[in-house]
Amino acid sequence: MFRCATTFAFLLCLLLSSFVDAFLNATETNGTLSLQNDRVLFVMNKTNSYIDIVTFDGINVLGTPVDPTSAIGPYMDAILTPKQDNYVPGITANYTILQGVDSFGVAYGGMIMSQTAPEGVIGEVLEQYWFLRETETSLHAFSRIAYHNSSVPFLADLQDIRTLFRPHGPMFTHLSTNKDFFVPQPRPNPAVDSTKDLGVATLVQDTTWYIGNRTNDPFVDQVGDYFTKYSMADTYRYHTVHGLFADGTYTPDNSTIGAWTIFNTKDTFFGGPTYSDLVVDGLLYNYIMSNHHGNQTPNITDGFERTWGPAVFHLNHGPVNGSLQQLQEEAEQFANSSYAHQFYDDIARYIPGYVTTSSRGSWTAQLQLPTGAKNTIAILSAPGYDYQDNVFNTSAYQYWAEVGSDGHIEIDRVKEGDYRLTVYADNIFGDFVQENITVTAGQTTKSGIIAWEAESAGTELWRLGVPDKSAGEYKHGYQPDPDHPLHPPQYRIYWGAYDFVDEFPQGVNFKIGESQESVDFNYVHWSVFGGSLTRPAVVAASTVNNWTITFDVEPEDLTGTSNATFTVQLAGASTAAGNTDVYSNTTKYSNLPYVVVINGKELDPWYYRSSSCAIRSGITCYQNAHKFQFPATYLWTNATNELVLSLPFNATSISVMYDALRLEVQ
Repeated sequence: MFRCATTFAFLLCLLLSSFVDAFLNATETNGTLSLQNDRVLFVMNKTNSYIDIVTFDGINVLGTPVDPTSAIGPYMDAILTPKQDNYVPGITANYTILQGVDSFGVAYGGMIMSQTAPEGVIGEVLEQYWFLRETETSLHAFSRIAYHNSSVPFLADLQDIRTLFRPHGPMFTHLSTNKDFFVPQPRPNPAVDSTKDLGVATLVQDTTWYIGNRTNDPFVDQVGDYFTKYSMADTYRYHTVHGLFADGTYTPDNSTIGAWTIFNTKDTFFGGPTYSDLVVDGLLYNYIMSNHHGNQTPNITDGFERTWGPAVFHLNHGPVNGSLQQLQEEAEQFANSSYAHQFYDDIARYIPGYVTTSSRGSWTAQLQLPTGAKNTIAILSAPGYDYQDNVFNTSAYQYWAEVGSDGHIEIDRVKEGDYRLTVYADNIFGDFVQENITVTAGQTTKSGIIAWEAESAGTELWRLGVPDKSAGEYKHGYQPDPDHPLHPPQYRIYWGAYDFVDEFPQGVNFKIGESQESVDFNYVHWSVFGGSLTRPAVVAASTVNNWTITFDVEPEDLTGTSNATFTVQLAGASTAAGNTDVYSNTTKYSNLPYVVVINGKELDPWYYRSSSCAIRSGITCYQNAHKFQFPATYLWTNATNELVLSLPFNATSISVMYDALRLEVQ
């Protein structure tokens, strides 16, 4: 390749070389499958389904392996059998090589891995598809699971399916979650190989290390003393691109390189826009689904058929001293559902379950929004289910789009069928829900004017926090870290970096109208606190599990009222249900009692289940909400009212994160 000094010249050289040398080869040997064009080579090893050779513009971007599994990818794995082990297809898989020309006359090739009867499970199929086009530096990826066995109608809970790119060595210097959050990799990065490459690091939680004792570590210097893969997670609402960046320090010619996962579609995912998951930690992920952050997971039962994708694994190249932002923006241009859709239609005959353009339509409406609504989003998801629970309809697709300030909404390339519409917005309590939205293929479904009247239980006396599906406005939430140059949002750092007992020695006592959310209301409400590096002993105390809100009520506020409603919206929770999120009558606090006491009167408890938000550096996880109703006579006008939010005393691994709270009377 030509040596090009400037950014423009560099990109021009790449473009010209593509036109001069364009070709596409798809080849198969006894042990390998390979896809190659003028710029990239991907070689898959048939013994384990790993792509273990990736060269890009003549550079080995996987690095030199220290063992056969340390420099591999892209590849896929899943937790999908009754053994609930992380399953990677092996030597018994079947492999297919494809080569053709698409409707634009562009050559393409494909590699298909099909593993029948994983771990001996009769009737189960696990498949991965990779496609490469002439002149592109992208692999287009699809993943599929099918199960047909009427004699064993329930197989397992599908806990995890993902693809990974696992380079080894120092080449990639930075991790990018999104355009707003990117960090230098720790050196060495314990998440890449936690058994061999820890360096100076102390394990404090699963895949979480204290590395503050290191000297001259770029992550410690710029980001924080703790490193965890959970710090790099993201919520999928706005998410488009994440990846690895090489700043040129360790590339052969000091040029910059990016390796990216691009979400050009999200319709085959589950969980809606508040779904959050891992994206990059030294490994590059496409987390198709998991049970992190309370995410729901589907059951694999007889007749299960699902194809996820497409997603794009993309490599790009920049000049010496090029920027991460430059390469990420180049990758982001492909992050839309119209990108390559004709190509996907062309190859659909090889991909069971892919929905082509002929089976898609569009939907539009004019929403009348409540006063004060901001950042409004509209979701089409499985009818009859909360959008977070669309896993219970395993054939469901999902779509969402931002609603204009004028209330206009349009969603394109929607699979034909019936949907539930959900709309939510910042500043507005509750969601708007409407069933019976039917999208017809080849047409634009127009739902006309839809009026959203915000839920209300009377006159609002006060609210605490902002209803926005997150706990970000509270102490250690979205607040930037003041002590490190990159100023990461504090919630992204390991929870044990903040000592609740020291910061709130008398517990949380929040006075409406005087206290500040960002100072006086913690981002996590713990049942007990401890088990961290700096506080190994667990503290069980009423100042931890009981939080107090005080407020004044004027006599005129209660004139003519008889009922009061206290609304609790949670941005996330952790209960003893663990990652399964399944009720168990043998596990204490699997179904967690949450208690509210108003002026000494205990209200009926609220029971709910969810899992692992705060301990996995989450701020938006599975959403729960409840309305506590009580007589307005419980409120005082001649003294300060006291409302206590109570978690079970001395219950380990229990916590909640508040979205917003509100008191109303009528």
